[in-house]
Amino acid sequence: MMWGYWGGAWAWLGPLMMIVFWVLVIGGIVLILKAWWQPQARSGQPLDTAMDLLRERYARGELSREQFEEMRRDLGAK
Repeated sequence: MMWGYWGGAWAWLGPLMMIVFWVLVIGGIVLILKAWWQPQARSGQPLDTAMDLLRERYARGELSREQFEEMRRDLGAK
C-alpha cells in the first residue's frame, strides 16, 4: 500500500476531469459564437442554394439558355 506522494493510482483523475470540463466549456462557447456569426444566422435569410446561384449566372449572361435548362434539370428543379 505504498501510494507515494501523489495519493495513489487515481490521483491523475481529478486534473484530467478538470481539463475535460474546460475543453467542453470552451468548445461550447466556440460553437455558439460560430453559429451566431454565420451569414444565415445574421440575415435571417437562407444561404444561397444551387438553383439561386444558377439563376444568377444565367442573369449575368454566363450561361446560355440551353446550359441553364440542362443544369436546372440536373438539379431537379421545376
